[in-house]
Amino acid sequence: MAQPPSQPHGLGELREAAAGCRACDLWKNATQTVFGEGYQGARIMLVGEQPGDREDIEGKPFVGPAGRLLDRALEEAGIDRRSVYVTNAVKHFRWTSRGKRRLHEKPNAQQIRACRPWLESEIAIVKPHIVVLLGATAAQSVMGPGFRVSRQRGEVMASPLGVPVLATVHPSSILRATDDASRDVALASFVADLRVAAHPG
Repeated sequence: MAQPPSQPHGLGELREAAAGCRACDLWKNATQTVFGEGYQGARIMLVGEQPGDREDIEGKPFVGPAGRLLDRALEEAGIDRRSVYVTNAVKHFRWTSRGKRRLHEKPNAQQIRACRPWLESEIAIVKPHIVVLLGATAAQSVMGPGFRVSRQRGEVMASPLGVPVLATVHPSSILRATDDASRDVALASFVADLRVAAHPG
Protein backbone atom coordinates (compact mmCIF):
# COMPACT_ATOMS: atom_id res chain seq x y z
CA MET A 1 0.00 0.00 0.00
CA ALA A 2 1.68 3.18 -1.23
CA GLN A 3 2.06 6.05 1.20
CA PRO A 4 3.66 9.44 0.58
CA PRO A 5 7.46 9.34 0.97
CA SER A 6 8.47 10.77 4.35
CA GLN A 7 10.49 13.54 2.68
CA PRO A 8 9.60 13.71 -1.02
CA HIS A 9 11.95 15.77 -3.18
CA GLY A 10 9.12 17.29 -5.16
CA LEU A 11 5.72 16.87 -6.71
CA GLY A 12 7.04 14.48 -9.36
CA GLU A 13 8.17 11.96 -6.76
CA LEU A 14 4.90 12.38 -4.86
CA ARG A 15 2.82 11.88 -8.04
CA GLU A 16 4.79 8.72 -8.86
CA ALA A 17 4.16 7.29 -5.39
CA ALA A 18 0.44 8.16 -5.53
CA ALA A 19 0.04 6.24 -8.79
CA GLY A 20 0.38 3.01 -6.79
CA CYS A 21 -1.88 4.00 -3.88
CA ARG A 22 -4.13 1.20 -2.60
CA ALA A 23 -5.08 2.80 0.74
CA CYS A 24 -8.80 2.42 -0.05
CA ASP A 25 -10.84 0.45 -2.59
CA LEU A 26 -11.43 3.23 -5.13
CA TRP A 27 -8.41 2.32 -7.29
CA LYS A 28 -10.13 -0.91 -8.37
CA ASN A 29 -12.76 0.84 -10.53
CA ALA A 30 -10.81 3.96 -11.46
CA THR A 31 -8.77 4.29 -14.64
CA GLN A 32 -5.87 5.89 -12.77
CA THR A 33 -4.83 8.07 -9.86
CA VAL A 34 -5.55 11.71 -10.68
CA PHE A 35 -2.92 13.69 -8.82
CA GLY A 36 -2.74 17.44 -8.35
CA GLU A 37 -1.24 19.69 -10.99
CA GLY A 38 0.16 23.16 -11.22
CA TYR A 39 2.87 25.51 -10.08
CA GLN A 40 5.00 24.10 -7.26
CA GLY A 41 5.43 27.53 -5.67
CA ALA A 42 1.76 28.50 -6.03
CA ARG A 43 0.36 31.05 -3.57
CA ILE A 44 -3.13 29.57 -4.04
CA MET A 45 -4.05 25.88 -3.86
CA LEU A 46 -7.55 24.82 -4.93
CA VAL A 47 -8.92 21.56 -3.52
CA GLY A 48 -12.01 19.88 -4.96
CA GLU A 49 -13.79 16.69 -3.96
CA GLN A 50 -12.55 14.05 -6.41
CA PRO A 51 -11.83 13.59 -10.12
CA GLY A 52 -14.81 13.29 -12.45
CA ASP A 53 -15.27 11.15 -15.55
CA ARG A 54 -13.08 13.31 -17.84
CA GLU A 55 -10.39 13.69 -15.19
CA ASP A 56 -10.30 9.93 -14.62
CA ILE A 57 -9.79 9.34 -18.35
CA GLU A 58 -7.24 12.12 -18.91
CA GLY A 59 -5.40 11.79 -15.59
CA LYS A 60 -5.54 15.53 -14.85
CA PRO A 61 -7.66 17.48 -12.33
CA PHE A 62 -10.37 19.93 -13.39
CA VAL A 63 -10.37 19.28 -17.15
CA GLY A 64 -14.11 18.52 -17.51
CA PRO A 65 -17.07 20.95 -17.53
CA ALA A 66 -16.47 22.04 -13.89
CA GLY A 67 -12.83 22.64 -14.74
CA ARG A 68 -13.74 24.87 -17.67
CA LEU A 69 -16.03 26.88 -15.41
CA LEU A 70 -13.23 27.12 -12.83
CA ASP A 71 -10.89 28.45 -15.53
CA ARG A 72 -13.45 31.11 -16.45
CA ALA A 73 -13.99 32.10 -12.80
CA LEU A 74 -10.25 32.32 -12.15
CA GLU A 75 -9.85 34.56 -15.20
CA GLU A 76 -12.70 36.82 -14.05
CA ALA A 77 -11.09 36.99 -10.59
CA GLY A 78 -7.78 38.06 -12.17
CA ILE A 79 -5.99 34.82 -11.25
CA ASP A 80 -3.79 33.06 -13.82
CA ARG A 81 -4.61 29.33 -13.77
CA ARG A 82 -0.94 28.59 -14.49
CA SER A 83 0.01 30.29 -11.21
CA VAL A 84 -2.18 28.07 -8.99
CA TYR A 85 -2.09 24.44 -7.90
CA VAL A 86 -5.26 22.35 -8.29
CA THR A 87 -5.95 19.02 -6.64
CA ASN A 88 -8.70 16.97 -4.98
CA ALA A 89 -9.33 15.63 -1.49
CA VAL A 90 -9.71 12.17 -3.07
CA LYS A 91 -7.47 11.12 -5.97
CA HIS A 92 -9.59 8.35 -7.56
CA PHE A 93 -12.98 8.68 -9.27
CA ARG A 94 -15.84 7.09 -7.32
CA TRP A 95 -18.72 6.32 -9.65
CA THR A 96 -21.80 4.23 -10.17
CA SER A 97 -22.95 2.80 -13.48
CA ARG A 98 -26.09 4.14 -15.17
CA GLY A 99 -26.38 2.39 -18.53
CA LYS A 100 -23.21 3.34 -20.39
CA ARG A 101 -22.62 6.42 -18.25
CA ARG A 102 -20.43 6.64 -15.16
CA LEU A 103 -22.13 8.88 -12.62
CA HIS A 104 -20.28 10.63 -9.82
CA GLU A 105 -20.77 9.17 -6.35
CA LYS A 106 -19.66 11.02 -3.22
CA PRO A 107 -16.60 9.46 -1.53
CA ASN A 108 -17.15 8.15 1.98
CA ALA A 109 -15.33 9.17 5.18
CA GLN A 110 -12.89 6.24 5.05
CA GLN A 111 -11.90 7.04 1.45
CA ILE A 112 -11.41 10.71 2.32
CA ARG A 113 -9.28 9.77 5.37
CA ALA A 114 -7.17 7.37 3.31
CA CYS A 115 -6.31 10.17 0.89
CA ARG A 116 -5.54 12.81 3.52
CA PRO A 117 -1.75 12.08 3.67
CA TRP A 118 -1.43 12.89 -0.04
CA LEU A 119 -3.12 16.27 0.39
CA GLU A 120 -0.96 17.05 3.43
CA SER A 121 2.16 16.16 1.41
CA GLU A 122 1.07 18.36 -1.50
CA ILE A 123 0.61 21.27 0.90
CA ALA A 124 4.01 20.61 2.50
CA ILE A 125 5.71 20.80 -0.91
CA VAL A 126 3.74 23.62 -2.56
CA LYS A 127 3.60 25.74 0.64
CA PRO A 128 0.59 27.78 -0.53
CA HIS A 129 -0.36 31.02 1.23
CA ILE A 130 -4.02 29.96 1.15
CA VAL A 131 -6.02 26.82 0.33
CA VAL A 132 -9.41 27.26 -1.35
CA LEU A 133 -11.77 24.41 -0.42
CA LEU A 134 -14.25 23.81 -3.23
CA GLY A 135 -17.48 22.32 -1.92
CA ALA A 136 -18.61 20.48 1.19
CA THR A 137 -16.53 17.30 0.78
CA ALA A 138 -13.25 19.20 0.38
CA ALA A 139 -14.13 21.58 3.21
CA GLN A 140 -15.16 18.82 5.63
CA SER A 141 -12.12 16.72 4.74
CA VAL A 142 -9.97 19.53 6.15
CA MET A 143 -12.19 21.32 8.68
CA GLY A 144 -14.15 18.36 10.08
CA PRO A 145 -17.57 16.80 9.42
CA GLY A 146 -19.47 19.54 11.26
CA PHE A 147 -18.21 22.30 8.95
CA ARG A 148 -20.84 24.00 6.77
CA VAL A 149 -19.73 25.94 3.70
CA SER A 150 -23.01 27.90 3.73
CA ARG A 151 -22.17 29.35 7.17
CA GLN A 152 -18.55 30.37 6.63
CA ARG A 153 -18.28 30.76 2.90
CA GLY A 154 -15.78 33.31 1.66
CA GLU A 155 -14.05 33.76 5.03
CA VAL A 156 -10.33 33.29 5.48
CA MET A 157 -9.89 30.92 8.46
CA ALA A 158 -7.14 29.09 10.29
CA SER A 159 -7.08 25.35 9.60
CA PRO A 160 -5.64 22.12 11.03
CA LEU A 161 -3.35 22.05 7.99
CA GLY A 162 -1.36 24.99 9.35
CA VAL A 163 -2.27 27.16 6.36
CA PRO A 164 -5.22 29.59 6.04
CA VAL A 165 -8.22 28.27 4.13
CA LEU A 166 -11.27 29.74 2.42
CA ALA A 167 -14.32 27.58 1.72
CA THR A 168 -16.62 28.16 -1.24
CA VAL A 169 -18.86 26.15 -3.56
CA HIS A 170 -17.63 23.56 -6.04
CA PRO A 171 -17.93 24.83 -9.64
CA SER A 172 -20.08 21.79 -10.50
CA SER A 173 -22.84 23.22 -8.27
CA ILE A 174 -22.95 26.32 -10.48
CA LEU A 175 -23.40 24.12 -13.55
CA ARG A 176 -26.43 22.55 -11.89
CA ALA A 177 -28.22 25.92 -11.57
CA THR A 178 -31.72 25.69 -13.01
CA ASP A 179 -31.56 28.79 -15.25
CA ASP A 180 -29.13 31.31 -16.69
CA ALA A 181 -29.99 34.07 -14.22
CA SER A 182 -29.31 31.95 -11.12
CA ARG A 183 -26.17 30.55 -12.77
CA ASP A 184 -24.87 34.08 -13.38
CA VAL A 185 -25.53 35.04 -9.74
CA ALA A 186 -23.80 31.87 -8.47
CA LEU A 187 -20.81 32.45 -10.74
CA ALA A 188 -20.47 36.07 -9.60
CA SER A 189 -20.47 34.95 -5.93
CA PHE A 190 -17.85 32.30 -6.72
CA VAL A 191 -15.64 34.85 -8.48
CA ALA A 192 -15.97 37.16 -5.46
CA ASP A 193 -14.76 34.35 -3.17
CA LEU A 194 -11.77 33.70 -5.44
CA ARG A 195 -10.90 37.41 -5.33
CA VAL A 196 -10.84 37.23 -1.50
CA ALA A 197 -8.45 34.27 -1.74
CA ALA A 198 -6.22 36.20 -4.15
CA HIS A 199 -6.07 39.20 -1.79
CA PRO A 200 -6.73 37.83 1.72
CA GLY A 201 -5.12 40.78 3.51
